Amino acid sequence: MAYTESREKSAECLRTALGFMREHDAAFNPITYTVWYEYSAGVNARLNEALDLLKESDPRLGDASIQKLYREHIATVDEATMERISQDFARVMSGVAQTASATGERAGALGSRLDELSLALRESDVDELQSQLQEALRHTRTMRASTAELQAQVTQSQSEIERLKEDLDRAREAAFVDSLTLVLNRNGMDHHLAELVKTPPELGHAHCLILLDVDHFKVINEQHGHLMGDRVLATVGKVLRASVDAPEQKAARSGGEEFAILLPHSSLQEALELAERVRTRTKSMKLRNRHTNEVILTVTVSAGVTALQRGESPEDWLMRTTWALHRAKEAGRDRVEVDSGKAAA
Repeated sequence: MAYTESREKSAECLRTALGFMREHDAAFNPITYTVWYEYSAGVNARLNEALDLLKESDPRLGDASIQKLYREHIATVDEATMERISQDFARVMSGVAQTASATGERAGALGSRLDELSLALRESDVDELQSQLQEALRHTRTMRASTAELQAQVTQSQSEIERLKEDLDRAREAAFVDSLTLVLNRNGMDHHLAELVKTPPELGHAHCLILLDVDHFKVINEQHGHLMGDRVLATVGKVLRASVDAPEQKAARSGGEEFAILLPHSSLQEALELAERVRTRTKSMKLRNRHTNEVILTVTVSAGVTALQRGESPEDWLMRTTWALHRAKEAGRDRVEVDSGKAAA
């Protein structure tokens, strides 16, 4: 795995990884750190899925579990993933092309044999006719075998292409995932936002956007430290992942303590209800001291909700939603404000 995180982001991953390591029983060694670093960075979706599943049955992972995760999900990952995918795809397509070419040549040979057979029939040369029939039968059998070979090659190639697609999706997902909160990062958000603006909403629906901001986050960092600040952000990410359950909806960390939810083909009412649900769920979660179980703090968020207007650019849409968020902040925080501008039909 080639790590491309910036110094700031890798420091964030370091703090998060060390926090996870303290919660589990595995030794503090490079393998353990690598597992938790990739988990924290969100660059290895299969590792995250396997680790989350394992934690359900084993809340304090030991050396054996960590080493198994490392062997199965890290040690086998090729550092040049994209190059390998490209080469594998070219190999698959080359194999199909070669088999198809051979099949085409045999089909051409069969066509020539049939032309000769047709000529022999017209000339009524019995000996020549029998010879041509035998030759045509031979080419027919060859053609049948070539067709079967091509079909098998195509079937095998389809399976390989599906595997390559999964690898590509994994690579793209890693590039778009925020390391701390495990929702989309800003690049991922901008990508989906631009695509959404270009896609007309379904009749009777609108594209909606929610921006959320953690209230008094600077104070949290100052009074409780950056590790607690990271826990707060990770908690909000967890709330967002639990609240956004429709595949087309996307949750993102747009920067710092600010988050976003994109709701295609929705309505202002649905977006408002989702924003309220996230606000309520966040407020109900208590951050506790891991040793004493004492409640350290509760977290609230403010939110702004808008629907995309006809002809609006991603930048203008974001700005309008930001103003709705600012109104929620100015009105006392821990609330949702809606910009009810008419959505594009």
